[in-house]
Amino acid sequence: MSYRVLITDHPAATIEVERAVFDAAGVDIVVAESTDPEALAALAVDVDAIATCFAKVTAAVLDNAPRCRTVARFGVGVDNIDVARASELGIVVTNVPVYCIDEVADHTLMLLLALARRLVPFAVDTAAGHWNRGLAPVPIRLRGKTFGIVGAGAIGSALIPRVTALGMTVLTLDRHGVDIEGATAVSSLDELLVAADVVSLHLPLTTATHHLIGARELDLMKPTALLLNTSRGGLIDTAALTAALSEGRLGGAGLDVTEPEPLAADHRLREMPGVVLTPHYAFSSDGSMADLSRIAAEHVLDVFAGRRPTSIVNAEVLSSAALRAAELA
Repeated sequence: MSYRVLITDHPAATIEVERAVFDAAGVDIVVAESTDPEALAALAVDVDAIATCFAKVTAAVLDNAPRCRTVARFGVGVDNIDVARASELGIVVTNVPVYCIDEVADHTLMLLLALARRLVPFAVDTAAGHWNRGLAPVPIRLRGKTFGIVGAGAIGSALIPRVTALGMTVLTLDRHGVDIEGATAVSSLDELLVAADVVSLHLPLTTATHHLIGARELDLMKPTALLLNTSRGGLIDTAALTAALSEGRLGGAGLDVTEPEPLAADHRLREMPGVVLTPHYAFSSDGSMADLSRIAAEHVLDVFAGRRPTSIVNAEVLSSAALRAAELA
């Protein structure tokens, strides 16, 4: 039987890696020219799987894909996929939580160092031909400061040795609530926010975590504290963050993700000297992109072959009477 996979969009510049995986298995590829949900719904009619990066795989797209057995995410978060509807329809949803652990941890560390050393204003001003040591506030000494990690999963845990190497003390808040080597677990978000000099977010975006950091939480933080987010923009209330920074109630922010994304060209966060923004590329490197494309494509083939992929988001679907795939062993 010949299978067809719809690729809505992809993380790398080309689909050479995915194509090699699918060609070797005799699987046909349909590449969308538009990520408009109506266009995707039309293409989904006769495909057996959907592979997606940032495109919205809505209930309407899934409802229009009667043969679809699986939706594979090129990435970790699945907030662009209607997972609940996929589960109702018996569609297996996969993601790739292991492909960019070092990259995101390194990027988070870079944002921290850029903020602490006032890198951006100094670098921009020096490149413009100036030599002004008094341009920005005095840099921050990190040794002896407290680094708070909200979400001590793979990426959060990878940050621990990185920041302890700087001489920082690490606190973690995680659903498991256990100490990790090099860090001390706290019992509540409020406790972490009050104690930390730096707060770094490493959580998926869900209804429970949406605007986890809002006006109340920002008021709990030290006025000199730094806030880092390399997970999902919706974890932070952007309006509340903008106000806190504008009013001097927060020391700075390093953001690879924002809500909305991208920010408007004239948004105040783009111009604030205490803010470092990057365009949602913490996940990217020459190695991580190849890993991501290959693993996501292999997850699709696993479902076709009746094998259990290494990461299933909606594992409860495996015991559902609606499951479209063969039993996954």
